[in-house]
Amino acid sequence: MYNYWLGGKDNYAADRAAGDRVIELRGADVLHGVRANRRFLGRAVRYLVEQEGIRQFLDIGTGLPSADNTHEVAQAAAPDTKVVYVDNDPIVLAHARALLTSAPEGQTAYISADLREVDKILSEAAETLDWDQPIALMFLMTLQYIPDAEDPHAIVRRYTDGLPPGSFLVVSDTTREDDDQVFSPSTRRLNEGMAGRVTQTRRSPAEVARFLDGLDSVEPGVTTPHHWRPGPEEPNQENDMPARCGVARVG
Repeated sequence: MYNYWLGGKDNYAADRAAGDRVIELRGADVLHGVRANRRFLGRAVRYLVEQEGIRQFLDIGTGLPSADNTHEVAQAAAPDTKVVYVDNDPIVLAHARALLTSAPEGQTAYISADLREVDKILSEAAETLDWDQPIALMFLMTLQYIPDAEDPHAIVRRYTDGLPPGSFLVVSDTTREDDDQVFSPSTRRLNEGMAGRVTQTRRSPAEVARFLDGLDSVEPGVTTPHHWRPGPEEPNQENDMPARCGVARVG
């Protein structure tokens, strides 16, 4: 659905039907949110490459290839950047070759794993990434699919505890408000329609911000995607949206 909402071509009739149903339930703000998150990805990656000198990225929950993937943004600024993608969707694996087209100076790799398999992912990522150099760890719109019962905050901390000094954490996720009259019912319907294959947990802005607790947040801190260091070319979106994002230094 995410690929469909971004205008990509790697999606199927079932994805389009489900994506249209979500828009019907939640309105066109779904599209604004998805596209704002993609622009946040681009700004965060460019900031880390250009301002912090990061040359290694571990992108967990990458989804189907679309425009402006992490390696494309990073290698446009620094061709020697290395990127490791992680996803557990067999369809993403089938399309992974599109994610592995690297600049000659850099490198890309793909790991087929569930983000809860922390030890496996860190071990396999070390085959491509240099653990003596900082790494940017990215969870973009993926942690919403880890239920509270599995303690997603502890999972993220296991990753950050295993990163080298000077690394960064990049997080974005959908949120809910206490008086949410639109997204809570539609989230319930979406989860019911998935028949247990995957469920979505919408957290409060404070709960999303907890993923960066104890880390050194980059200004402007945790905010909505379109308010995180927008450039002059960014669409003017003054309204709040049900998502939060942030970038923070690890150690």
